[in-house]
Amino acid sequence: MALHLPRVLAPCLHHLPEKVEDPETLARNPHVHQLTHGEPGDILRLRALIYDYIRSSLIQSGFLEVETPIFDVNAGGAIARPFETVANELTNIPVRLRIAPELNLKRLIVGGQDKIFEIGRVFRNEGVDNTHNPEFSTCEFYEVGATLPSLIDRTEKLIRGLNDAVEAVRSTYFPSLSAPEELNFSTPFAQLPFIPTIEKNSGRKLPDLSSPTAVADLLTMFDELSIPIPENPTLARLLDAFAEQYIEPYCVNPTFITHHPEALSPLSKTYICPQTSQRIAARVEFFINGREYANAYEEENSPFEQRRKFIQQLEVQPEGEREKSIDESYLEVLEWGMPPTGGWGCGLDRLVMLFANKKRIADVLPFGTLRNVVSIAKNK
Repeated sequence: MALHLPRVLAPCLHHLPEKVEDPETLARNPHVHQLTHGEPGDILRLRALIYDYIRSSLIQSGFLEVETPIFDVNAGGAIARPFETVANELTNIPVRLRIAPELNLKRLIVGGQDKIFEIGRVFRNEGVDNTHNPEFSTCEFYEVGATLPSLIDRTEKLIRGLNDAVEAVRSTYFPSLSAPEELNFSTPFAQLPFIPTIEKNSGRKLPDLSSPTAVADLLTMFDELSIPIPENPTLARLLDAFAEQYIEPYCVNPTFITHHPEALSPLSKTYICPQTSQRIAARVEFFINGREYANAYEEENSPFEQRRKFIQQLEVQPEGEREKSIDESYLEVLEWGMPPTGGWGCGLDRLVMLFANKKRIADVLPFGTLRNVVSIAKNK
């Protein structure tokens, strides 16, 4: 019954099995994984939907999408160890892959833009675990005039709308992916203030965090509460450890952690909290199921205050981790005048994990984590 002879369009030198179950084979051969399982393709479609929804929502709200350099001399905007290299044209000058687009985006705000965002890759030369990969995707936006309440409102609308958009097409476009269970995305989302929540759940009152003895006082509390002390215990790391113990486990449904101590937010505006009398930041972190998804704050726009916070940040770092200098170029930009601005950042890979109902970041990356990318290249 054939009317034409078949013609080979692409030679395949391997037998294509119906199913491959060995995890190592699938990890080392992502193309075979996609050929024999529906899930990798479904995750790609889910990722595309999430990116498209966030991009469309911001553009419809009047934001302009921009791109900032991947390479920089000072990889600032977050506390992380950068990847370093040397460009042939700039010998003897180390160049770093960005750890965040934040500082360059704020340079554009100073330059006259009032609503901008970027979706792109950032790089942090640190560990690989279930929720971290040295290379990951992020979205950051900056809006002149935005305050903490408006940032919270925009986050609630964005996340709830994204959940509705995903669930409306889940059975059609990614049927192999189950929905996250027993999560309530109704707004307004819950809010937990940082210091009062720790004090309530630990049964202890935090010391004055601006005093010279703050670190020693916190270490005494760690000992009394039998909590493991983090490596190189700075003030920020001790407070982070308290949050992991006494706040994050209570953030099951979408929840904002508010009123962070100043030491945790060197780039945000700060003020004295009337309830606790501690100096706190105009900042929120957004959590679901004990995992952070977004971070937002009112940006520090005073060059004098920003210098003080940079110096304070350097002074509390362990000797081996201190940078040789603060970012003078960024402070110079602030001297030209940055209007009051709200900033927001979200890890997009974690959003894919959330709506794909996956526990490991490796499960939502087409080629796995950096460790697996290296093993693929060495595959014999």
